[in-house]
Amino acid sequence: MKRILAAFLFLLPIAVFAQNDCTYTQNATDSLGTYKSLKEYVMHERNFGSSSAYLFFSLAQDNGTPVVNVQYIQKSSDFMKAACFDKSSKIYLQLDNGKIVTLLHAGPEACGTMIPLPEEGKNTRVLTGSFVFLKGNFEDLEASPLNIVRIKFTTETLDFPMKKVLVSELTKEAYGPSSYFIDYLKCVK
Repeated sequence: MKRILAAFLFLLPIAVFAQNDCTYTQNATDSLGTYKSLKEYVMHERNFGSSSAYLFFSLAQDNGTPVVNVQYIQKSSDFMKAACFDKSSKIYLQLDNGKIVTLLHAGPEACGTMIPLPEEGKNTRVLTGSFVFLKGNFEDLEASPLNIVRIKFTTETLDFPMKKVLVSELTKEAYGPSSYFIDYLKCVK
């Protein structure tokens, strides 16, 4: 009995600290409604030669509707093709259990903003967009980890493999992209 109690007391702090809390970076209510958003989360990072690309997700709730805000950042000293979101843009989330969850673009057409960084000798393109869930997708996202995120831009489709643990070169922090929805979807439902 003492061993069971000791094991319970040992594992309790691990279980408590392992849970992710819902810390909002934005939480506003005004005459237009309510909006709350979690901080941006690194989902994918690619650094090769003189170019790099970063994919961030941020779950939000806009007047009761769960939304995934996406930010795709490209940096390069070479030419970069524009990646754009329009009404036909979608995000496909392939889960480990084989199911595919589709998110629809819910904002205006956007091709990002080009920011020259002469001191680094690079250009940066930042593309943001908001995507909404189709009905009935929450249970699958809360039960199974992500395997691949596929984004259908206006002119091309890119796949982003998800890692169980990603140590970001950009932020120097560890992230768990494959379990992002398992950990945080509860915060915006």
